[in-house]
Amino acid sequence: MAAGYKAQFLCSGLWNGGRTQTQIEADELAGIYERIQAIVPTLPAEIDQERRQVRVAFGEAMPPRTAQWRPGLGCASLPIGASPEAGAHVPALAPDFDIAAFDSRPWPMGDGRGRIGATAGTSGLQLLASSVIAQDQYGGRSSAVLVVHRGRIAAEGYGRGHDLHTTQRTWSVAKSLAGTLIGHAVQRGLIRTDAPADLAAWRSPGDPRAAISVDQLMRMASGLTSDTAGNRTDDLYMGGTAVTDRSPRWPLLHPPGTRFRYANNDTLLATMALMERLPTEERLGFPIAFFRRIGMTRTIAETDWQGNFILSSQVWTSARDLARLGLLYLNDGIWQSERLLPEGWRNHVTRPSGPQPEGEFGYGATFWLMSRSEGVPADAFAAFGNRGQYLVIVPSRDLVIVRRGYDTSAERFDVAAFTAAVVAALE
Repeated sequence: MAAGYKAQFLCSGLWNGGRTQTQIEADELAGIYERIQAIVPTLPAEIDQERRQVRVAFGEAMPPRTAQWRPGLGCASLPIGASPEAGAHVPALAPDFDIAAFDSRPWPMGDGRGRIGATAGTSGLQLLASSVIAQDQYGGRSSAVLVVHRGRIAAEGYGRGHDLHTTQRTWSVAKSLAGTLIGHAVQRGLIRTDAPADLAAWRSPGDPRAAISVDQLMRMASGLTSDTAGNRTDDLYMGGTAVTDRSPRWPLLHPPGTRFRYANNDTLLATMALMERLPTEERLGFPIAFFRRIGMTRTIAETDWQGNFILSSQVWTSARDLARLGLLYLNDGIWQSERLLPEGWRNHVTRPSGPQPEGEFGYGATFWLMSRSEGVPADAFAAFGNRGQYLVIVPSRDLVIVRRGYDTSAERFDVAAFTAAVVAALE
């Protein structure tokens, strides 16, 4: 597991994130899962620039754990026991994209500075952003913070070794990206959220899981068994198993729609339902084609070694790309006069129907709800990810907040307090 984790993060950090091995070891590979954190630094890594492959040895009798990079799809972890030569057989996309051509376009489609300007309260917002990067307030270890007000970048800051194009793993922010891709498919008439997921693996006569709807999966209300909190997917994230081998096998524990249980598996299954409805030739390119439509040129959704997207966690993106996603939701799914999400989709994903989690935050459909947080407008909703990845959207204030970090379980960022401070600075 430790070798697979190291291979995956080195691979993605090098060729998705554009970072050095030293930077990755200091950030992505520090403060990680307790069960592997002491092992990871001891394992030697071999970086093959020609093959775009990282290999990490873990035992004399077995081949190294290998992660294989591909343009537009990032890194896939080969299964335990696979030889490095198997990387040549991992599904891939043909490279056909010039990022530099997008970068010169005006914000938000690109990163040209022609439309980036001051808004009311900018100086106060920039002070807040700087305090986050300096780690003077709100906790955690921040790598990026970005505030977009009325469509323009009002404050922005980056930690050492990071800039506007640095990408990091989203962790569970990917779940909200998965929900957005499902929304785009709904807009195209490819899927309905109120219909059963209709997975091929559940079509045997008498299988009770056939009744689980796409919406119940998006709301973490499938009723499926979760072996641990969050339905830990270590064998998928670190062990090189395939989504289609792992995710559909869990049995029901509760009637669908009656219990909230945060689970990686529910998002993976919702994504499977989407992919099974797409034409085979369109599946691999579906996420990146959508991301490009809204200028998210540094966003890469990664797959397992069989080509199944791991959209519960394994997406790499920049702070500005997440802000673009926020702008899409502020505009209720319209991007530059084109409707990409169904009318009212924002209301759908922020409606707290069905069972709710305990604690400070509620849950909609792949998005968290911040209506219980002091000083935060009631319509605020957010994508949350491990290690301090946050995208907060506040429609009533025409506001998007992005914070990226490398938090640990002992040092966490207080996203509610920071959101409240940003809102107060605008008033």
